[in-house]
Amino acid sequence: MVATEPRSARTLAASPGTNAPSTGPRKRERRALQPHGLPWILPGLVLSIGVLYFCIGYTAVISTWEWDGLSPTPEFVGGRNYAQMFRDPVFWGAIRNTILFFVITFTVQTALGMLFAVLLHSRVKLGVVYKVIIFIPVVLAPAIMAPVFRQFFSADGLFNGILEFFGLGAITQPWLAQSSTALWVLMAITVWQWTGLTFVLYYAAMGQIDNSIIEAARIDGAGNLRVIWSIIWPGVRGTTVALAMLGAIGALKTFDWPWLVTVAGPNHATEFLGTIIYRQTIPNYDVGYGAAVSVVLLVLALVMAIILQIRGRERAR
Repeated sequence: MVATEPRSARTLAASPGTNAPSTGPRKRERRALQPHGLPWILPGLVLSIGVLYFCIGYTAVISTWEWDGLSPTPEFVGGRNYAQMFRDPVFWGAIRNTILFFVITFTVQTALGMLFAVLLHSRVKLGVVYKVIIFIPVVLAPAIMAPVFRQFFSADGLFNGILEFFGLGAITQPWLAQSSTALWVLMAITVWQWTGLTFVLYYAAMGQIDNSIIEAARIDGAGNLRVIWSIIWPGVRGTTVALAMLGAIGALKTFDWPWLVTVAGPNHATEFLGTIIYRQTIPNYDVGYGAAVSVVLLVLALVMAIILQIRGRERAR
């Protein structure tokens, strides 16, 4: 009769926690072949910390200098640039323009993007063509379209010509040459450019909503508006929060359209933080003041992103 090894001993020998000599070298060999994570993330870590955060810190240092960007000996002035900025009416005008710009453009883009997404989710002919037409403005560079819009909204431009053609010549005016209308024109241009992106994101988000829920609601007698308000709108809430965050940050760093179309005028009517930074840093050679505005812009963007993220999570609960 052959003696058998007790079951408990066999189990102990085969368990992963034992240091059996037959399995130890193989485990050590496998561990040696597995690369550590640090070499893989090191390039991105160096790029983000060594470039991005270093530049942010260096900008904060420059904001405490009185410097033209060329002199080898900048003068340390502490918080004088910030004090000057908070006393500057142009700065507060830019803040006011940014808030109004964000509220109007985000509201209109959300409404139009949702409308287009709902319409194209229904059965319409040539839906692909409509999608391309709506999205085309997103890929057009502002530097290319700015001369077109300057001519279109000029005093003798095509827009006033269209108004006169329809018998509305009494309301024609130089839209970009007066403070009361220049900012509204820039809002309209921004809505024209970015509604396509809002539409694409909403269209993709609606595709994730279960059709059985919509069908059940229609069986219960819900109409189109009720389905949109009670099912589709809550279903795309995460997309709306993301769009609000992108819109707020985009409004804070707006530069291209105001500068290319109106040069932040007339009379600072279309001034934004980005245009102040450029004007003070490049033409006026006041690098310290421009850096101070850049630091404030960064802080406002972070605060706005955190607030929107927290509000979005609270509504999702």
